[in-house]
This record gives sequence, C-alpha cells and structure tokens, in this order.
Amino acid sequence: MALIEWSDDFSVGVADIDHEHKGLIDLINQLYANIERGASSDEIVEFFGEIYANISAHFALEEKIMRESRYQEYAAHKNEHEQLLDEIRDLMDEYEQRSAIDEKELSTRLQSWFGEHFKTMDSRLHKALHV
Repeated sequence: MALIEWSDDFSVGVADIDHEHKGLIDLINQLYANIERGASSDEIVEFFGEIYANISAHFALEEKIMRESRYQEYAAHKNEHEQLLDEIRDLMDEYEQRSAIDEKELSTRLQSWFGEHFKTMDSRLHKALHV
C-alpha cells in the first residue's frame, strides 16, 4: 500500500517540478514500504538521507525558478521549504534515536505536508508562472 498517491491536484504544470514531485512521492512510498517490510535500521536511515537529499535538490530547483521569475511569495515559499526540511531532519533524528518510527504519524505528517504544500504554495507558484 502506498503512503501517498499521486493526484493531478498535485500538478503545478511545470514539467520538471511535476516530475520531481512524482519522484519524491515515489521515494516516500519506498521508505514506507521498507518500514512495513521490516528493513534494517541502517537501510531506513540511508533511505531517509536519500529522501532528504532529493527534497533539498528539488527545493533548490523551485527556489531558482522563483528567483528568476521574481516571484512575490518567494520568502514565504522558501520558509515553508525550510520547515519541511527541518521536519524531515527531526523524523530522521527520532528514528536514529529509537530505531523505530510511528508509521501512522509519518503517514499523517507527510500526507498533510505534501498535500497542503502542493495544493497551496506550489499551486500559487504555478498560477504566477503561467499568467
């Protein structure tokens, strides 16, 4: 079972960004599958690192696009990116300390964040880029 299902509601209409969003959702779903199958702590920690690196790179692309287009909500959008990276880092730290994760909490936090961020911040970005 997937943790997050891709929805066209998540699309921002920028091919590179949508492709990366799909890839990030796939990575998160792979992490969830690894946790469900009982992967080793080392595997989970490594996968968290991969997710963190990929999300950081994705945010760098979005932020570059926002700067180049002089996007008015750049600061708020960037701040939300930083908050998510902090949250992912917190999840990683919690896992490393306990070698366990509350799957329901992980699901709730990530679904909420991705769903809301894609539908609000990224949606507004898409509209601004396609005026």
